[in-house]
Amino acid sequence: MNAPFHLHFKIGRAICRLLAPGLFLALALFALVPEAAAQAAPAANTNSFNFNIGMNLPSQPKEMDVAIRIVFLITLLTLAPSLVMLMTCFTRIIIVFSFLRNALSLQGVPANQLMVGFALFLTFFIMTPVYQRMDADAIKPYQANQITGEQALDRASGHMREFMLRQARPKDVEFFVGLAKMGPTAADKLPLSVVIPGFILSELRTGFQMGFLLFIPFILIDFVVAIVLMSLGLMFLPPATISLPLKILLFVLVDGWTLVVRSLALSFGV
Repeated sequence: MNAPFHLHFKIGRAICRLLAPGLFLALALFALVPEAAAQAAPAANTNSFNFNIGMNLPSQPKEMDVAIRIVFLITLLTLAPSLVMLMTCFTRIIIVFSFLRNALSLQGVPANQLMVGFALFLTFFIMTPVYQRMDADAIKPYQANQITGEQALDRASGHMREFMLRQARPKDVEFFVGLAKMGPTAADKLPLSVVIPGFILSELRTGFQMGFLLFIPFILIDFVVAIVLMSLGLMFLPPATISLPLKILLFVLVDGWTLVVRSLALSFGV
């Protein structure tokens, strides 16, 4: 056995040892989901305990329905971060922050975790009025058993639809209405499958517009520094070495972070 094959064999065996407990746990959970879903069905012996590892599917339609709901709920939880990012103002904020860091010619400052965290908290701040309306009209009545879950979902989605339509350009929403081959439809009757992509397209466009405006003053600094260095004959000195501290100094003197955050908040009508 040659050395590379022997090394690959050892690595593969180590990976199998690491993945074996996780694979066993996944198989156990897959087998236990139907058993947990069938706990509402009458059991022949309440003192018995079944532990099966296999691919057995529920035999009753009701048990299958509960299992499908559990799988759907787990899938929805995995998609929740994407929904938060795409259905709120997070998209525009993080795009503007990324453009700002590139305009300042900073590679890792601020760090990605800091930018994403700040964008999330700013998103929570801007989306608070929408959440308060959803809580008053949908969540609290549902918790008090005054409305059904379907009615609560319709009311909550109505507030989200209103927010997205207020921020989206009519042209973008009409574009997806045309792709869906829908006739003339009132704004409050548009499905979320049309409103959400139109909103995302508008957010991308607005974020790039704001990013372009952020680039203009910093490009002027690079331009002036390059002209001065060429006029002095300092060809060996990179312009970025001089322009970077000047950009940071200008951004700090004008209180740039406050201006950017204020512009973002005002762009959403806060």
